Amino acid sequence: MRGASAATGGQSELISLDAGELARRIHAREVSSVEVTRAHLERIEAVDGAGGGDGVHAFLHVDAEGALAAAEAVDRAVAEGGPVSPLAGVPVAVKDNMTTLDMPTTCGSAILDGWRPPYDATVVARLRAAGLVPLGKTNLDEFAMGSSTENSAFGTTRNPWDLARIPGGSGGGSSAAVAAGEAPLALGSDTGGSIRQPGAVTGTVGVKPTYGTVSRFGLVAFSSSLDQIGPCARSVLDAALLHEVIGGHDPRDQTSVDGPLPPVVEAALAGARGDLAGVRVGIVTEFSGEGYQPGVLAAFTDAVRVLGELGADVVEVACPSFSYALPAYYLIAPSEASSNLARFDAMRYGLRVGDDGSQSTDEVMSQTREKGFGAEVKRRIMIGTHALSAGSYDALYGKALKARTLIVRDFTAAFETCDVLVSPTTPTTAFPIGERTDDPLAMYLADLCTIPSNLAGNAALSVPCGLAADDQLPVGMQIMAPALADDRAYRVAAAYETARASASDAGPRIPELRALEGSR
Repeated sequence: MRGASAATGGQSELISLDAGELARRIHAREVSSVEVTRAHLERIEAVDGAGGGDGVHAFLHVDAEGALAAAEAVDRAVAEGGPVSPLAGVPVAVKDNMTTLDMPTTCGSAILDGWRPPYDATVVARLRAAGLVPLGKTNLDEFAMGSSTENSAFGTTRNPWDLARIPGGSGGGSSAAVAAGEAPLALGSDTGGSIRQPGAVTGTVGVKPTYGTVSRFGLVAFSSSLDQIGPCARSVLDAALLHEVIGGHDPRDQTSVDGPLPPVVEAALAGARGDLAGVRVGIVTEFSGEGYQPGVLAAFTDAVRVLGELGADVVEVACPSFSYALPAYYLIAPSEASSNLARFDAMRYGLRVGDDGSQSTDEVMSQTREKGFGAEVKRRIMIGTHALSAGSYDALYGKALKARTLIVRDFTAAFETCDVLVSPTTPTTAFPIGERTDDPLAMYLADLCTIPSNLAGNAALSVPCGLAADDQLPVGMQIMAPALADDRAYRVAAAYETARASASDAGPRIPELRALEGSR
C-alpha cells in the first residue's frame, strides 16, 4: 500500500476518530471544533495533492475560511451552553453535484467549471442547520457517470489504499476523503451504486437510503428515478447519524416521501449489541461465481459465517430477474440523462463556446456541448437518445421498464421470506487506474451487484468485510432491505461491524492512514 505523508501527534488522533466520538469531545469541550476542522484541513493539504499528481485528489474545492468560520460558530454555541445537534462541529465533505451557495458546483464537468449556484441543496442546508462544518466539494465522474472517478474533467481521484488504483465511482472523491482521514463524514449520490461501490473498494461505509427519503432538491440530476443522496462514513453508527441529519420529507422535492424517517440511529445502536437472533438473511445466489474475484468471495463468505454466529438464520435466495438489471439500467439511466442534460445549452449558465455574433444558437450550443461534455457523458447521451427514439422505444426503453418491474417483483418475493438480502458489494476489489477506460462494458460490470436496489428503490448499504487474500485490498458486503426499512440494514451492518472489530484478526481500525505515511 502506497500513499502520501500522514499527520502526527494530536492531529493524527483527531483525523482517525469516528464522527460520533469527535462530536462527543467537542460538546464536552475536550477539543474545539476549530481544532478538529484545522486538523482535517491540514490533512487535506498534506495528502490530497493536485489533480493528476501523487496525492489522493479527493477534493475539487476546499473552503478553509468558511469551514473555520462555521467551526467557530459551533464553539461559541457550545461555550454558551446552547443546544447543539448530535454532530455539531464535525467536518463533512460534499460531493460536487450538490449545489452550494458559497462554493462552486461543477459536477466534475468542464461545462460547469466555476459555476456558483444561487442556493444550497436541501441536504447542504440541513448540514449547516445541524452545525456540521462543510470542508469543500469532492471529485466525481462527470455528472456522476462512471464507476472509477476517472471521468472527471479535473483529474482522477486515487484510492488511499493504493494510489495506483481507482477509489470507485462516481463518488470516489467522497469515499477517498473519508478513507484517507481528510473528512470523517461525506455526502455522496447513488444512481447505480455510486456510494456503495466506492465504499466497498475504499474500506468505508456507504449507504443508499430508500428512494425519496432524502431530498434530491439541489442534486444535479443524472437519472431522476434512480438518483439518491446518502452518507459516507467510517462506521455504521456515523452513517446513521448523518443519515438522520439529511433525511426526511422536503416539499421542494416532488418525489420526497411524506412520512417519518426509519429509526436508523436506534437500529445501529441496537445492532452494535451484537444479537441477530430471529433475523433471516438471504444470500442472493445470482451474485457469485464466474467474474467474481476469489478473494472477494472468500471475504464475503466469511462475513456471512459471522452473521450466522450472531444468531441470524442464513438461507439462499434466488432472484433470477437480477440478471436483467445491468442492461436495463444502461438503457433507463442514459435515457433519463439525455433528457436531464438537455438543460446545458450554453444559453442559461455554464460554459459558452463560439458566441462571437457570427454563429447561430444551434451552432453555439453544439460547440459548447462538444467542448464541455466528456466522452462518457456523450456516450450515455447518445445511448439514451437512441433508446427513446421512435424506432427503438418499444424494443429498448420499453423492455427495460418491463425488466425493472420484474426486478421489483423479485425483491418483493425475497423480502416475504427474508428480512434482508446480502451479497458482495462489488465483484472485484479496486482495479488499477486506466485498466478499464477503453472497455466500457468491463467498467459497467463494477456495478453489477448494486444496480438492482436503485431500480427497485429499496434501501442498501455497504459495510467493510475485510481484505481480499489475493491482493490485500478492501472488500464490502452489501446489505439490502425493503423500502422504508433502512433500519434493518443498519442493524445487521452494525452487528457485523461490532463482531468484526472485536475479532483478533480484524486488523487496524483505519489501516489506510498508515498506508499514507512516509512516501512524500
